[in-house]
This record gives sequence, structure tokens and C-alpha cells, in this order.
Amino acid sequence: MERPAFRLSGFAAIGALLVLTAVGLAATLPVLADSGPAPWMLVAVIGYGLVTLVGLTGFLVVDPNEAQVVQFFGRYVGSVRQPGLHWTWPLTDRKKVTLRVRNFETDRLKVSDADGNPVEIAAVVVWQVVDTAKAAFAVEDHIEYVAVQSEAAVRHLATSYPYDAHDSARASLRDSAVVSEELTHELRERVELAGVEVLESRTTHLAYAPEIAQAMLARQQANAIVSARFKIVEGAVGMVSNALERLREEHVVELDEERKAQMVANLLVVLCGDRAAQPVVNAGSLYS
Repeated sequence: MERPAFRLSGFAAIGALLVLTAVGLAATLPVLADSGPAPWMLVAVIGYGLVTLVGLTGFLVVDPNEAQVVQFFGRYVGSVRQPGLHWTWPLTDRKKVTLRVRNFETDRLKVSDADGNPVEIAAVVVWQVVDTAKAAFAVEDHIEYVAVQSEAAVRHLATSYPYDAHDSARASLRDSAVVSEELTHELRERVELAGVEVLESRTTHLAYAPEIAQAMLARQQANAIVSARFKIVEGAVGMVSNALERLREEHVVELDEERKAQMVANLLVVLCGDRAAQPVVNAGSLYS
């Protein structure tokens, strides 16, 4: 798990080194002027130089929306997230991990949906590193890990739903809200190991595979025509029923069952036909 590393302000550390240098010079210059360099002084200068060189290795610069994972001879000692100049344990290794929000878009994947129809699907995943220790040590490459898991989740999602729902109680891949929510939930579980949080995911491409696209288009058109005809017939029946009821209530004309049937047939032809009706004038009586 991520934990904060020991750190000091880099400017304070620079000031401390300058003060130590000034103190050392103030202590050694009078001795050099009086009696020349002594053996203990050479040892002190060499020791101070080594300490200074080692101390300089503790400086690090952290950019905004970036963290540095600090290791001391292979042991994880913490992470530094605050941007700026810092001083931490010297002789440590640092690994940069970006905390910026990233987008990953999968390729167009060809899979079979829940009904066995081949479809092409692609998705975009918005993610961000939230645990730098897991991102650095739990997986080989957290960026590649997110890419592989995203494609695996999209494939699994495509096989769980049909392209089109044949009844209203069943969700389909075209229900973007349902699909996006489930894809985001599954991805969060998959990439949690790598210290990554998925902020959002959604499909960017969804289509039947080219080999069945034409047949499925004809099927969709047929379903649309049937649905439209059903609505037309339903409305026409209501209009005919209302017309007969009004004629009866207002005593416009009295029709026997045979003429009612003929009137209903004529009205249905006029209302349900896809072409304009041609009127026919009957010059005889009602029954001839």
C-alpha cells in the first residue's frame, strides 16, 4: 500500500548545506592562515565532501499531478506526491508515476453477442492512478495492464448482452446507460490490483459484423415496418369504431350488419393503405 515518504523542503536542505559550508570555512580558514593544513583538517574536509555528495543525492523534483516512488536499496520507503523541490533519504532510487487522468480506447473487437451474432464493439476507458505503490510494484506495467483488462472486459460484456433486445424486459448492447455502468463496475474490480481507479467507460462503436450487417439491417427494417403497421391498424380500428358509434348515436343512417361490414372494410382500406384511395361514386341505391 502507498504511504508518504520522509521528506524535507528542498530549499531548507540547500540552506542547511550552505550554512554547514560557511561554518566549515569559518573554522578552517584561521587555522590555515596560522599554521597551515593539519592532518585532521584534511580528514574533516574529505569527510565533509563525502557527506555533501551523499546529501546531494537526496534532492528530487516532483511535477504537478505526478508522484515519485522512493526505494532504498530495493525496499519501498514511501511516495512523494507534493509538487516542488524536496529532500528525502539519500542514495535512494525514484520512479515517476503520473497521476493525470488518462484515456484508453480499445480497438474494434469482433466478438459474438449473447445471441451468437458477430458484432464489432469498441470502448473508451477514463482512468487514473490512485495508489502509486501498487502501480509500481503490483504489476509489470500498469498502463499495459489497464489496456489488456479493458479489452477483456469489453469482450466479456459483449457476450453477456444481445445486440438488440427482443423484449422490453431484457437489456441490450444498445442500452448505453446500462452497458456503461456494468463495464465501469467490472473494470474497477479488474484494475484495483494495479492501484488504478476507472472514472468512466462507455462504448464508442457498436455494429454488426460486415458479413451479417445486410441481413440484420433487413431484419430491423422488417421489425420497424411490422411495428408501424401494428400502430396504424390499432389506430384505424379505433377510428372505425368511433365512426360507427357516432353514426348510431346521432341517427345519421341505419346500417344492417352487412353494410356495417362493408363500411368497416372500406374505412380500413382507406386508413391502412399506403396509397391514396380512389373514391367510387355509387349512382344506384344502397343495395345495388
